[in-house]
Amino acid sequence: MESIIEFKDVSKEFEGNLVLKDLNLTVKKGEIFVLVGPSGSGKTTSLKMINGLIEPTDGDLYFKEKRIKDYNLQKLRWQIGYVLQQIALFPTMSVKENIEVIPDMLGWTKERRKKRVDELLQEVDMEPEQFRDRMPSELSGGQQQRIGIIRALASEPDIVLMDEPFSALDPISRASLQDLVLKLHQKLGNTIIFVTHNMKEAMKIGSRIAVMHEGKLVQCDTPEEIQKHPANQFVEEFFDETTDEVYAQTLEALYNGGFYQKTTSADTALKNLSLDTSLSEVFELLTEQDAFLIKQDEKILGLINRSDVFCFLSREG
Repeated sequence: MESIIEFKDVSKEFEGNLVLKDLNLTVKKGEIFVLVGPSGSGKTTSLKMINGLIEPTDGDLYFKEKRIKDYNLQKLRWQIGYVLQQIALFPTMSVKENIEVIPDMLGWTKERRKKRVDELLQEVDMEPEQFRDRMPSELSGGQQQRIGIIRALASEPDIVLMDEPFSALDPISRASLQDLVLKLHQKLGNTIIFVTHNMKEAMKIGSRIAVMHEGKLVQCDTPEEIQKHPANQFVEEFFDETTDEVYAQTLEALYNGGFYQKTTSADTALKNLSLDTSLSEVFELLTEQDAFLIKQDEKILGLINRSDVFCFLSREG
């Protein structure tokens, strides 16, 4: 698989502080490459170098085997999609206008832009007739982030940069959008470089993962290899620390805390879960349906819906 991005001995210094030290790594065309590490590890600095927002102090960075500093920056950025943690939709522009910003700059015809907007809205389960002309203020946070994702894909860029795009969302919305990124990647085949501080998210999303610490690359490998063979104690401990403790809890925690609705009705349309079901599994199930029944020893104990889970999470947080 050919490379699309390459860092060669790249360092970055801010006001005498070396925040990136001799970074060497290659991103392959068509993969989801995740940069993961704690705050201050250099991951976002590395990401911003790719579209020229930050210049290296030393070393060279290549895009398609050409040094980034040799590109016209405006034309370079037209080839790169960008998704931020802060949902950066233009508030005075409709959903359609937000999505077609870069295609319009590239001179796409009105018909081609409309077709692309409608295709992408359908990909994220947002009916074009219903959402095309809405304003960002009329959308939920999760819907806005979906628009942010497809806006980054609208011009069919070679590469998409995602800087902690889901960290401000609740666990259910985050899991749903992670699944969306994987689905779109499988269909469209773009190269994605994804920054996160959460190892669990990195393991789910990444084809390969680069673990960073104090401006240095500590390990770069597949999720499976990192899990089986962490390079050192930092990688092992970071993996353990960022696996959120709430995911290890079970439905029994919600039930005992009173976060459920009383019912004895066995609704056949709802899935039955036992008290020992992990919350990790619950979050995944809530991306598919809004509620489920708690059943133990053939007895219906109650019903839990999204609202119950959110209330529990807010108490835990």
